[in-house]
Amino acid sequence: MRLTAAGNQRAFYYEHPKQVMRGAGVIHGTLLFNGSNINGRYSGTARVFSKYCPGTPLEYHVEGPVDRDQTRVTLRGNREVMERCQPTGRSITDTLVFTYSHQC
Repeated sequence: MRLTAAGNQRAFYYEHPKQVMRGAGVIHGTLLFNGSNINGRYSGTARVFSKYCPGTPLEYHVEGPVDRDQTRVTLRGNREVMERCQPTGRSITDTLVFTYSHQC
């Protein structure tokens, strides 16, 4: 993952997607999260990808804090559960954790 920052705007992009993610249409540079950082809290839109719906990720709202040491962002949000690109009427809470690595 790669974090970009411009003012309060924040975005996470895939750098080296795993094979399972590539099968869902994710390539180098694909956007995962787009939002803002206001007073140490990220808020914005995350995307979930599926091999059954390549090229049409499901977008949903997430938010969460930046840790005090500025090395981890934890985002949570509710999204609809899909089955082969069809809504099921159920929802699930996703947690996304981004940890800073010096090995860039």
